[in-house]
Parts: sequence; C-alpha cells; structure tokens
Amino acid sequence: MTSLQPLNDSSAPTILVGVDFGLPNFDSELEELGLLAQTAGLNPVARMTCKRKAPDAALFVGSGKADEIKLLANQLGAVEVLFDQSLSPAQQRNLERKLELPVNDRTLLILEIFGQRARSHEGKLQVELARMQYLSTRLVRRWSHLERQSGGIGMRGGPGETQIELDRRMIGENIKKIKDRLTKVKRQRQTQRRQRERRDAFNISLVGYTNAGKSTLFNALVKAKAYAADKLFATLDTTTRQLYLGEAGRSVSLSDTVGFIRDLPHGLIDAFQATLQEAVDADLLLHVVDVASPHFSEQMAEVQRVLQEIGAADIPQVLVFNKLDALDETRRPHHLVDTFDLNGVQTPRIFLSAKNGEGLQALRSELARIVMGGTLPEGYAGDFPESHVASLE
Repeated sequence: MTSLQPLNDSSAPTILVGVDFGLPNFDSELEELGLLAQTAGLNPVARMTCKRKAPDAALFVGSGKADEIKLLANQLGAVEVLFDQSLSPAQQRNLERKLELPVNDRTLLILEIFGQRARSHEGKLQVELARMQYLSTRLVRRWSHLERQSGGIGMRGGPGETQIELDRRMIGENIKKIKDRLTKVKRQRQTQRRQRERRDAFNISLVGYTNAGKSTLFNALVKAKAYAADKLFATLDTTTRQLYLGEAGRSVSLSDTVGFIRDLPHGLIDAFQATLQEAVDADLLLHVVDVASPHFSEQMAEVQRVLQEIGAADIPQVLVFNKLDALDETRRPHHLVDTFDLNGVQTPRIFLSAKNGEGLQALRSELARIVMGGTLPEGYAGDFPESHVASLE
C-alpha cells in the first residue's frame, strides 16, 4: 500500500519516502522529514509511504516499490530521493543505480543541517567528526575524484582502489585529530565547571525536542540575544548565561543546548557529547515542551530516551509546557503551575509562553523555590478541561 501527497512545486524537486515497519510513532505524513528537508534548503514535491515487515536487504523498499518511486520521479522531474530512515551504504548505492538519481537518508540530512548551523569552533568540530564518521562507510560512492583513477599494469585490484585506501587513511587520521581537539575542549569545559562549583553555582540546562522554543525561553529569561527561529535545529552551540532569581537572592547558571529529535544519529550523540555534557552535569533540567504540537507526548518520550542515553535521566526536571499562546481557549489549562506524572515521578510543570511572557514569573518563582531547597509541591497531574485531558496528557 502506497500513499502519495503532492507538496509545493519547485525547480529542484525532491521525493520523500518513509517505510512503516509497524514500529510506534511512525510519521505517516512525513511531516518532520518535510520540515527537515525544507530546513536544509530542499524542495519536497511528493511524499510516498509504504508498509513492510522488514527492510529489503538490497533496496530497502523492495524492487517493486523502487520501480514506483522511479516512475513518480520521472513524472515529477525529481532530482533527488530522501528516505526517512537510515540506509546502509549498500542499500544507498543500489537504490541510486536503480533510480538513476541521488539517494540520501535522514542521517545525512541531519548532518547537513548541523553543518549549516554550527557557529562555534566546538560545534564545527563536532559536526565535522560526525560527518567524517558517516562518510567513512561511503567512500566508494561519495568521493567523485575516485572516478578519475585508472588501473594499469602492476596495479593491484580495480580502478581507484589505491586512492580509496589513501582516502580511508586520510579520513581515519582526520577523525583522530578532531577527537583529540574535542578532548581539549572537554578539558576546558571541565575547568569551567570546577570554577562554577567553587563559586557554589547552581547549574540549569534547557533541554527539549527541536523547535520547542528553548532559545526563545532562554532569551526571555536572561535577556540574551541567542539565535532563535521557528525552524528545526535553530540552535546547535551551547550558550551559558547568569540568571538572577530575586526571590532566592542569588544567580544561577542557565545553559541552552541543542534540541533532540526522533532517530537522532548515534554518531551525532557521540560527537556532541561535549555539548550535551552541560545537561549531564546540570543540577536541574528545564525540559521545554511544545504543548501546541499534536505529537508532544511522543516528543517528550524521545527527549527522555536521549537523556537516558547520555546519562542524564536521573537529574531532577521541571517541565515547561511552552507555546501557551498557540492554544485556543478550550485547551488552555486552569492553572499555570501544577505537577505531571513523568515516568512515575510527580514533576513540577509550568505552562507559559516564552513569546509573550505569560507564565515567566511563575517559572522564576518555581526555580527560586527549588534553588532554595524546596521540595516538590503537592499538586495534581492534570488541569486541562476534562474533555482535553486525555489528548494532552
């Protein structure tokens, strides 16, 4: 079964493909992939989804479905095909031969976006490491200059083999150099953290799904000018500022971190370990949630999964249900402050709009209470109108 959905017309059409293997949270509309594609500067013109029990070893979608994709691409004049799942090097190579078009996957797409957005020296190093690790498995098809290599008398193997070996060695050496430089960055961060500890600093990190409004909230709290936009992965580099809490009579350290996303490539998690270390070493996490998103429950679960993976799952959290301004009146909560059952733990929850400032003072008061050693408030886990509790919780 295949479903097609036309998208906007463009001069460089891209077809989006997703395969439903029966796993939970499959994005049947390929909405997030479309947003990622647009963020990277691509122009999707059609979406195609299909169901399979397991990936085809050679073509991922099988030969019949590959023929359908090729026909659709010819009809629409597509110049690229983008898959929502990660492809193996062999599957990617076979699909390109079959479709006679460039084929890329979600992993490379996220890497491209990260490469476009990284600004700091550390961020650029982290992106380059992840990109090198990804390309190291795809040397044969990604390095165009290899096609100019030719065999000859006395040469071992086929055309270009010696150059491929040289490139593999070069990439391996580059990966080692980048890792060494990132190790130095980690040491510098550790020194900075020790200095904060000596000053008895209380460290808070903003975490959450990409585009939940973390940077907008960060700017609203500390009057900073960190880049914030209504797009995926607007912020990649960790920014730290001092936040003064008048009710506590002291300042705390507030850090804005990179947003999480479904199926975040493991290489990126490893490469961004130095940045995500801000979350691991925090005394408190502000988990920012886009309450206006119909998928916010799944997004919260994905953030919890990544926090578990980086060793930050046991750090206390405050849930910040952001974008209150985007809810219509029938869906607004009765109270701005309550508690929410997060993995069996009653967790403080604040409803606010970082955009217009509603609820910001309630968040400041809650942070001051926690910094002064306050315990979790007695509360209730749901305060929406009854008809909307099930859908929002």
